[in-house]
Amino acid sequence: MTLKKNDIEKKLRIKLYIILILYTLIGYILAIIFDYGFSQFSNTFFPWLHLRIEVIYFLYLVVGFCCIFHHYWKKPWGYLQEVINATKTVYQPNDNTIELSEPLKDMEKQMNQIKMAVLLSQQAVKEAENKKNELVMYLAHDIRTPLTSVIGYLSLLDEAPDMPVEQKEKYIGIALKKSMRLEKLINEFFEITRYNTQQIKLTKANVDLYYMLVQLIDEFYPVLSAKGNSAVLNAEETLTVYADSEKLARVFNNILKNAAAYSYPNTEIMISAKADKDTITVTFENHGPTIPSDQLSSIFDKFNRLDDARKSDTGGAGLGLSIADEIIRLHGGEISAQSENDTITFTVSLPALS
Repeated sequence: MTLKKNDIEKKLRIKLYIILILYTLIGYILAIIFDYGFSQFSNTFFPWLHLRIEVIYFLYLVVGFCCIFHHYWKKPWGYLQEVINATKTVYQPNDNTIELSEPLKDMEKQMNQIKMAVLLSQQAVKEAENKKNELVMYLAHDIRTPLTSVIGYLSLLDEAPDMPVEQKEKYIGIALKKSMRLEKLINEFFEITRYNTQQIKLTKANVDLYYMLVQLIDEFYPVLSAKGNSAVLNAEETLTVYADSEKLARVFNNILKNAAAYSYPNTEIMISAKADKDTITVTFENHGPTIPSDQLSSIFDKFNRLDDARKSDTGGAGLGLSIADEIIRLHGGEISAQSENDTITFTVSLPALS
């Protein structure tokens, strides 16, 4: 902006010098012409003017210079007022373009770019807010369903103390399952709050990546075995990475959780990790319904959920993969997803060194 300001000042100065020189030369030429013309007349008036031509030329210069300097003294203030008026429209939520005078065209272009960026940012914020509000509405509705079931089955147990043991166990089991679903949904509400109010900060150290993945598989064994699934690890035992162990574990936890939720029963989830030059790549491959390309492109967006997610108990808040993406980017890496032929693959690339 300072450079543009100096350019405008330089242009105005050059233009002022040129006008002053031209004005002086024109006056001088006119003075010569009039001096010669007045000398050709014999009456008293024109000889009187002829004797005072220098005074007339001086007055011409004084009046002209005053007018010119006044004009160019006012110009910067006019430009400043234009810029002030333009800044008032930058943050207005409309598509009106900013128009400035010719010397300010570069500034006009920059301000229009800023306004476009502001409009796009406001639109993105509004879309994210709408997604969040829609999701909260879904979660509130989904919370009501298991809560109603829990209250209903507990009311039946309370009203019929002599209920057969087999039926009582069935009702208790259903109430417990719905209570666990309710707990999951409530935790997702807290997850939304934490995601919006906390900034992720990294504390890096050398991490035993192989041990982390082994421990992750052990933790997910009950979840996987419930559907007859299993996780298989293919990695060198000496594999390490410089990263925040807690945050990285959360990334892998979210990916494996997603893989476990959407895998076909009795299938394997393949986890592999390898070092290649300065990059460490970790992949999670599971077999499940192919994700359409239009949904795959937004799978890491905040509050994104697949359309079928909320139709079953696997439906979440759509924050896990978004948080994973942010953590990996903070590590200087990348995360991507591919899906075809009933196979979903998540790939995490991390720098091997700090």
